[in-house]
Amino acid sequence: MRRIATMLLLFTAALPLDAQKSAEHAKTYTPDAIHWGAAPDVLPPGAQLSVLEGNPMAPGAYTMRLKMPDGYKIPPHHHARREHVTVISGVFKVGMGDTFDEGKMNEFAPGSFAYLEPTVHHYAMAKGETVIQLHGAGPWEIKYVNPADDPRGVAGSGKTKKQ
Repeated sequence: MRRIATMLLLFTAALPLDAQKSAEHAKTYTPDAIHWGAAPDVLPPGAQLSVLEGNPMAPGAYTMRLKMPDGYKIPPHHHARREHVTVISGVFKVGMGDTFDEGKMNEFAPGSFAYLEPTVHHYAMAKGETVIQLHGAGPWEIKYVNPADDPRGVAGSGKTKKQ
């Protein structure tokens, strides 16, 4: 880590003054510097989230990563704004439509990228531990096709689902 910091310092010092000013406004992350916490309750339990840039719940640009355990599922849903997804590790399975059907899902390996328009109903699943990066313009929202799938309770109302 110290070596990386030294290299960045030397790199910055070698830049012209205007480029140095730009570097002062940069934030960089190495994989070991990413801090993970529990994903918000709008997602099924078991995933972890790290916000890298911005505030996903407020207007403006955001970048976040979602780490999902093997077999983690996100029921059919859509978003209020365009969502950009890059697969960092693992295999991210995605299907289109209003009903979760594992047989109709496509697999996306690390390095894959997609974006989804707000009206596109889709569902997802992790194959192996999977990390995806999400970015877009906030606020980020998830709207479940079937309100009973919302982990916060019926339609996100705070009422708990019957077990």
